[in-house]
Amino acid sequence: MNKGINALKVLVLISIGLLVSFFSFSAFEFNTKENTKPSIPVTENTDAKVMPEIVFGINTDGYEYKDYVVQKNEYLSTILERYGVDPVRIAELVKVSKPVFNVRNIRTEKPYTVFTSVDNPQSVAYFVYQPNDVDYIVYDLRDSIQVYKAQRDIESKMNVVGGTIENSLYEALKVNGANPNLAVQLAQIFGGVIDFYSIKEGDWFKVQYETNYVADKEVSSGRIQSAQFYHNGKEYQAHYFQTDENTEGQYYDEQGNSMQRTFLKAPLKYSRISSRFTKRRLHPVQKVWKAHLGTDYAAPHGTPIIATGNGVVTESGFTRGNGNYVKIKHNNTYSTQYLHMSRRAAKKGQRIKQGQIIGYVGSTGLATGPHVCYRFWKNGVQVDPLRQNFKIVLPLSDKYKAAFNSELSKAKMELAAVDTTNGIKEKSRVAYLEEKPDVLFKYFSKEEFSDNI
Repeated sequence: MNKGINALKVLVLISIGLLVSFFSFSAFEFNTKENTKPSIPVTENTDAKVMPEIVFGINTDGYEYKDYVVQKNEYLSTILERYGVDPVRIAELVKVSKPVFNVRNIRTEKPYTVFTSVDNPQSVAYFVYQPNDVDYIVYDLRDSIQVYKAQRDIESKMNVVGGTIENSLYEALKVNGANPNLAVQLAQIFGGVIDFYSIKEGDWFKVQYETNYVADKEVSSGRIQSAQFYHNGKEYQAHYFQTDENTEGQYYDEQGNSMQRTFLKAPLKYSRISSRFTKRRLHPVQKVWKAHLGTDYAAPHGTPIIATGNGVVTESGFTRGNGNYVKIKHNNTYSTQYLHMSRRAAKKGQRIKQGQIIGYVGSTGLATGPHVCYRFWKNGVQVDPLRQNFKIVLPLSDKYKAAFNSELSKAKMELAAVDTTNGIKEKSRVAYLEEKPDVLFKYFSKEEFSDNI
């Protein structure tokens, strides 16, 4: 009996052991399986990291910056002293800056920006001054002082403008929404074929030109691409063309003839004739009748005077009658002279290019007011430059004619769509052309018109 009970106890204990082992193994297996599962990732901010802002080429990470405007009687020293920069370091900065930008040229109302450390707002890291809308000067004060000049990103867009002259070319450009400084470019482009001192009411123009923008703000007019100018019953055209990337482009007419002449019509880009070439004139200072073997161009004091042709300066000096003057030998046939300058910008022996500034309008010598007396020699004899028929510079080579004509066709299409009274502001170019196809036929054959539309 006891043996039976003992056997039963053993059997129960064995069973319990087996059950414990089973559950223990199952629990171990469960835990093992749980531990082999991939880890659940920790939730993170999935937004893209914001890149540090770049301002004036400076990584602003770790810096704060504020924009200011130079106030009256405020200088670089007074600005930096507010941030604890000592006079010795400011003097060093001025010295390092001089080859790049003279700090004496910092002007009232011009913007500047100060970069300070986030950890120490009174510690200046950078000072940036903007003398104009494009250029800026960076003063790096972090360790050893560095000063350098850079430019903001410029975006160029092509625009068109047209207008009719009522009072002046300058005013007509301004009225029609274009930068009036385009007048200078037009005078230079057409300077060999049009006397810009005789343009009059009713003359008109059309211009396709680049406009330069910085941060959507117009900062300047770029190069004129194509232009038409109507003067004295005749229409003139000029189109910019570059033969290859390694050469400077030039302006050509419709036939591919260069717009450049051996001489410009005048030594000033924009002014008026106050006295012409004559064999008999009452001298305004000496009060005697004598020949005036030059052409006087009146202009404000300091107006740039340009060389009318390529050549070498043979004289640059001062005399009692001529005042400050420059004389240029262009070749064995022609020489020119420019009198009464306020100051000269060309030295004897210097090689000069057509259109290069050689001095500035003044009233030195025997002169009653600011002007330049322009004198012209042909074969050693003074002649009237306005009566000379100057030669055309070499025309475009035949091998470039196909490429030129392709660009010319596009330019003519753009200019044909420009109204010379109000321009095209509300209408699209295509709508305007469809409404006034007769405008096109002035410049295209009907076949060309169909191809372009």
